Amino acid sequence: MTAAVALAAAGCSSSGPAAEDAKHPAGSVVRVPEDFPSVQKAVDVAREGDTVLIGPGTYRESVRVAKANVVVRGTDRSAVVFDGGLKLANGITATGPGTVVENLTVHGYLANGVLFTGVTDEKLQQRGAGGSAYDPLDTERFPPVVGFRATRVTAYNNGLYGIYAFDARAGVIEESYASGHADSGIYVGQCKPCDTLVRGNTVERNAVGIELTNASDNLSILGNRAAGNRVGVTVNSNDLEALAPQHAAVIAGNVVVDNNAADSPQQADGGFGIGIGIGGGTANRVERNLVRGNRAAGVIITDPAGHPASGNRVEGNQVDGNGADLVLGSVDPGNCFSGNRPGTQHPEGLEAAAACGGPPRGPLAAGRAAPVQAPPGMAFSQVPAPPAQPSLPDPSAPARPATGLPGAVDPAAYPLPTDPGALPPQPTG
Repeated sequence: MTAAVALAAAGCSSSGPAAEDAKHPAGSVVRVPEDFPSVQKAVDVAREGDTVLIGPGTYRESVRVAKANVVVRGTDRSAVVFDGGLKLANGITATGPGTVVENLTVHGYLANGVLFTGVTDEKLQQRGAGGSAYDPLDTERFPPVVGFRATRVTAYNNGLYGIYAFDARAGVIEESYASGHADSGIYVGQCKPCDTLVRGNTVERNAVGIELTNASDNLSILGNRAAGNRVGVTVNSNDLEALAPQHAAVIAGNVVVDNNAADSPQQADGGFGIGIGIGGGTANRVERNLVRGNRAAGVIITDPAGHPASGNRVEGNQVDGNGADLVLGSVDPGNCFSGNRPGTQHPEGLEAAAACGGPPRGPLAAGRAAPVQAPPGMAFSQVPAPPAQPSLPDPSAPARPATGLPGAVDPAAYPLPTDPGALPPQPTG
């Protein structure tokens, strides 16, 4: 089946509630293209709690979801494709609380594939989201959107971010795939508390695989695979966004390997060959991760200007085969390392000098990242497309809006991975 091509933004909305009710099909499922030729028209007519169910086709449009508890679902993850044609800014932008985007592919947008945000100003959305575009964002003018979920989304070759939660909280990003992004595959930014879970995702050939900036409290990055990016996972504090410093994320049970990919967009700050980097983050836990084959550093903690990293705990990880396995570039005495399975490149005596639960100590910096020259990056649009990814087993099953998320989260259920070539096993139940 063939979907409609691009829509003018001004022509996407119906004339009002009465007109929408008259067009609404029976039941709580609005189908594309059976009921409406475009996804935006179906979203405009959908009522709170409805599912917009999208059939196979290529949809060359930008979609905005502003109503609450709407589920946007493809019937086939690989065959329902949103294509920005390197002309449109964002694929799907959700400002409605409880929005779900699942079981579809989004690529070729100049900014973001899927954006969950409390920012309702479309001009700001089209400038990217976050960073200097908001200078920083006015959190009173734009309170965070509450409730979001991305499940089994394939995002590739978008200009900034694949799946982007900014000024959003109480959400889940799960079982998705992101590659070929000039900033990061998955980004969680400017939330406090975040109340967000990022689990079971695969990120490859991005400038950064998973990025957390000014994202604090009840934020869990569990059981993901970050491989073949320039940088695997970053946790940052900066003053380009509100809510600095970053605080209290848990990064556990992840595979973070071989983040030295030349066939990836260039990282803006020049980072390359880094597994997990904490730049000015505070009170984070990095535990039971397999971190291997990153040419510059496995796990590195540093102090960017104005934001000393403090209170970070690096425990029980398998860190080996990196240019430098563990690097403490921060002088704050509150960072600690314990029980990390040593490789040959661990700084001598680091875990004795900076043990978690040990006696108080003075400032300490230990080790340096190995010197690595980052190769030239490639255009995000030229990164090879990913293979087909698993679809939902039953796309016709009743949908769940993104309410009450993330639910109970147990980082201890994610053990240390043993297979660097696979997504870590996910807990059941």
